[in-house]
Amino acid sequence: MSTGQRRYPLAEDLDHILSHTREIWQELSGKTICITGGSGFFGTWLLESLVWANTALEACTKAIVLTRNPQAFSKKHPLLAQHPQLKLVAGDVRSFEFPKEKIDYIIHGAATVTASGNLGAAADSAETIVNGTRHMLALAHEKRVERFLFISSGAVYGAQPQNISHVPEEHFNSTQSLPVDSLYAEAKRKGEALCVAHHKQFDLQTIIARGFAFVGPHLPIDAHYALGNFIRDGLLGKDITVEGDGTPYRSYLYAADLAIWLWTMLIRGNPMEAYNVGSDRPVTIADAARKVARVFHPPPAIKILQSVKAGQTPERYVPSIEKAKNELGLRVFIDLDTAIQRTVAWHMNSRTASA
Repeated sequence: MSTGQRRYPLAEDLDHILSHTREIWQELSGKTICITGGSGFFGTWLLESLVWANTALEACTKAIVLTRNPQAFSKKHPLLAQHPQLKLVAGDVRSFEFPKEKIDYIIHGAATVTASGNLGAAADSAETIVNGTRHMLALAHEKRVERFLFISSGAVYGAQPQNISHVPEEHFNSTQSLPVDSLYAEAKRKGEALCVAHHKQFDLQTIIARGFAFVGPHLPIDAHYALGNFIRDGLLGKDITVEGDGTPYRSYLYAADLAIWLWTMLIRGNPMEAYNVGSDRPVTIADAARKVARVFHPPPAIKILQSVKAGQTPERYVPSIEKAKNELGLRVFIDLDTAIQRTVAWHMNSRTASA
């Protein structure tokens, strides 16, 4: 997958990542990174960009990728699975046998977000997050890694107060939802606390990335992500359906920008600090659906299933990214309209290629 192979569907995005991380790859050259959650949205973009950097910049960076099912990973990502500088390791993040190789960095992103109301699945997911983080920190301590990036979530803040337009890193609010809906957030909070404790006790350089909402190739369009569902509806030629009243505010960071942010935080992030990862440009769910509709020709109709209640203040889930901007020089490089267009085009190309 060289930059000369312009037919590769993600070439433009991967070149964009390299243009903003060239110095990062100089520091990662010859290093080995252990990545958990490699088959997920975050992990896929990290691996795609790592392979691209190895080819374009001769970075010679290796990755050990933990996966529960190497066969499923290989089927989903055949080009990545075959790459000589990626090694798949089978195992559960809570208990896998530590690799014998030297490891320089760890990016821990393994987690599962479950459907609301499923107590058993939510409890298992929370236990996996906490004990998986504990196991990965033990690996970091044994291997004496240089830095440890923990992928957390904006969910740790709880419900965003109405008087805060962009939630900052120092804000914390107790979750107001039922326990089954707050287990994920509480598990991520505990994972963060474990990272801080290991930094204080063992001087492990831990950095926390709190992810918000995203869009881009590889994001599941049949899961619980509203923007992904809208794209799915458009691809199927159906009306775009908004399950609620369309008033909540969200913001979406494009996948290529996400990769830039994560690689930068791994190397440049200040130890024991948490950074919001996302866009600070709010859009209502209804307006996001309209943006998706405009990409298709003819535009599909939009169905909003619930009416707006009188006097209701819209819910918000929008981060402040001033800390990432000021400390790390990060910003939103790709606007939402372009992000949606590229995501839809990637899905269309993927369908054509598999037809």
